[in-house]
Amino acid sequence: MMTDAQELILEQVRKYHREQQSDAGFVPGVTPLLPSGAVIDEDDRAALVEAALDLRIAAGVSSRRFERKFARTLGLRKAHLTNSGSSANLLALTALTQRELGDRALRPGDEVVTVACGFPTTVSPIIQNGLVPVFVDVELGTYNTTTERVAAAIGPRTRAIMIAHALGNPYRADEIAELARERGLFFVEDNCDAVGSYLNGRLTGTFGHFSTTSFYPAHHLTMGEGGCVLTNDLKLARLVESLRDWGRDCWCEPGENDTCRKRFSQQQGMLPFGYDHKYTFSHVGYNLKNTDLQAALGLSQLGKLTEFGAARRRNWRRLRDELDGVPGLILPEPTPGSDPSWFGFVLTVRPDAGFTRAELVAFLESRRIGTRVLFAGNLTRHPAFTDQRYRVVGELTNSDVITDNTFWIGVYPGLTSEMIDYMARSVREFVAGRG
Repeated sequence: MMTDAQELILEQVRKYHREQQSDAGFVPGVTPLLPSGAVIDEDDRAALVEAALDLRIAAGVSSRRFERKFARTLGLRKAHLTNSGSSANLLALTALTQRELGDRALRPGDEVVTVACGFPTTVSPIIQNGLVPVFVDVELGTYNTTTERVAAAIGPRTRAIMIAHALGNPYRADEIAELARERGLFFVEDNCDAVGSYLNGRLTGTFGHFSTTSFYPAHHLTMGEGGCVLTNDLKLARLVESLRDWGRDCWCEPGENDTCRKRFSQQQGMLPFGYDHKYTFSHVGYNLKNTDLQAALGLSQLGKLTEFGAARRRNWRRLRDELDGVPGLILPEPTPGSDPSWFGFVLTVRPDAGFTRAELVAFLESRRIGTRVLFAGNLTRHPAFTDQRYRVVGELTNSDVITDNTFWIGVYPGLTSEMIDYMARSVREFVAGRG
């Protein structure tokens, strides 16, 4: 029950938010147009402050509520919040190396098929677990790999597939899931850039043994920082929970005791009989939990997922229509059968365009239009991976093209139609000026 003092404070917080949001209007070339960012309203600000007033500074009631609601949103049984999407990827893959999985457990030297072009935190957990990434190329236009490429990369030591959806555009996760089932492989679906996207009428993040999500401010929903691991498999969920929570064997919620009714009556390892179950550790884990402040913001944001997705689709479609037919550029294409909740609008400069990516990006940035390259491009060209063990199947031709010629601009809900039109007009003006 909220006290009068709390109600008064939250009323003032909402008033403060409205005062801070005074709109000076969009001024072309002056107002920064970010490629991505969080859209925060007064409900979000009030939710954060309410959690702070209650001093919910560790994971607690808001975290558990978010996990239940987010799992229901995707139609999955279990969700576990983490401190970041990168941690979510690490937990998902590390769970697949645990002894409870018996002969199916991934072991050092086993291979995991992934793409060469993307963000490193899809690949880093493979290396961090002593596994070997097997890199395949992607397609220009969709910026995703194909089922055929993944199938060709599977070798005698391949045990898993771990791939991210590219800028909200789903890859054929249905086909990859079936391929994994046929070959007896685990499938981790990195859904960090694609929350709210659909493939053949089904939400992404629901095809793999695990899916992962990020709540960094650039993403579809934000907690400031934060991530989530989701699964339908209760055994896998339990492994993630233990690994996230220091590796402990106990599954009591914070502030609870003796959920198992055996807190002081178990024999574990070489410990004395009856050793406190709350301090018994069955895995070599981490502390990758979130806080209730983050979860309170996430709960407020979750109710806007449909609204945010509609804005992203609307902005992407407006850019796509306005830039259709502009010479020298490869425009993005949704995967057939998909309905992406787009993360960004990706452009590739053709080799014969008569201008370079650097020139076009410099022009846009001079007009305060924010740009980003397609993350790492070809990861095998980065210093971090130079001395790592990996395997490449096929040529990485398109990954190299992306590294040299590709970038993206924003479609996030904070951009208005007027801003989107200015962005498209700027691209057209630059290209027209180059003949």
